[in-house]
Amino acid sequence: MTTTSLDATTRDAKTRGPLSGVRVLDLSRVLAGPYCSALLGDLGAEIIKIEMPGRGDDTREIGPFRNTESLYFEILNRRKKSVTLNFKDPDATRLFLDLAARSDVVLENFRPGVTGHLGIDYATVAQVNPQVVYASISGFGQSGPMARFPAYDLIIQAASGLMSLTGLPDGPPTKVGESIGDLSAGVFAAFAITTALFDATRTGKGAYLDVSMLECLLSLEVTAQCQYDVTGMPPPRVGNRHPVSTPFGAYAAMDGFVILAAANDELFVRVTQLIERPDMAEDPRYASDELRTQHEPEVRAAIEAWTTQRSVAEVVIAAERCGVPTSAISDFAEALASEQVAARGTLSHFTHPIAGTVEYVGQPVHFSSQVPAEPVASPALGADTDAVLSELLGTSVVTVQVSAS
Repeated sequence: MTTTSLDATTRDAKTRGPLSGVRVLDLSRVLAGPYCSALLGDLGAEIIKIEMPGRGDDTREIGPFRNTESLYFEILNRRKKSVTLNFKDPDATRLFLDLAARSDVVLENFRPGVTGHLGIDYATVAQVNPQVVYASISGFGQSGPMARFPAYDLIIQAASGLMSLTGLPDGPPTKVGESIGDLSAGVFAAFAITTALFDATRTGKGAYLDVSMLECLLSLEVTAQCQYDVTGMPPPRVGNRHPVSTPFGAYAAMDGFVILAAANDELFVRVTQLIERPDMAEDPRYASDELRTQHEPEVRAAIEAWTTQRSVAEVVIAAERCGVPTSAISDFAEALASEQVAARGTLSHFTHPIAGTVEYVGQPVHFSSQVPAEPVASPALGADTDAVLSELLGTSVVTVQVSAS
């Protein structure tokens, strides 16, 4: 690692995080890359966010806003330092390469070819730092006929087939309610970066990581892959039920919908007891999960004959007593306010000088060896330029901070 010896990192990991001593130069913007570096920062990595002067990351201008500050930017860029470099000036490129020589990771999500045009691509960085882990996130990857196509999350949800799987059977294809294409790429990139850093400790060699949003999302469509391998046909939309397990979905109650999930024979017997239909447990039509899925409309009708006579709360209480996995369908506010979220300490917050108190869900994995990182607000544009260049490069005179024309 660049800044801290292994012994010191081990000694201080509990308070500083398991990635303390790792320095990341983050050229990324908007969502996939910033989400990746936020996860790394939560675990103790030093994140130096490189932005263009005058404008910075696009998300600084994306709402919702509080007191003119983008909450989208604030949450994604917590615990980071902001350094502005105008790559139209050759001196900025030189300074970046000097910083890269003193860093462990470079992260970027430009369209393929842009970093080469700027003179900050992997081949160039590796010349000054052979041990660098350089991660490129893009919509379709760095090669192939679609490599240079522009991509947003919605584009990837469409191209990956995920939208074709999402929605009601008689309705149109539907996007997932969050930017899952961007976020999954951010998670996979963080996983790949930490894996490459571990490998570098053994081999002394860095790595180039080509992270494709399309491939990340395709890799998550496991059930669809299994269905396609068996039938040779693209799986259809099935709405709010599981495509291959029954009963496993949303069922109508008096005042809404309730989730019941029984993916094995033992749980199905409990469902029949719950809905007061023990005869179904002996019916050969429902003798296996596969058969129950073939007869899903009949199973649903039997369940809803019982659930529609009760409130969601009543169904949940009764199902829990029978040992049937169940849940009401919470909205986002209800999910954040749940007793479970409170008990786990899931929510963090920091105080921003303009935006005020910003609440967010940080690194979701609990490490027994780590005290959760102290929340730190996102940086103002270029706030750390002088300090970072002075500390790492020994220069306090910045000659490249001119606005992009």
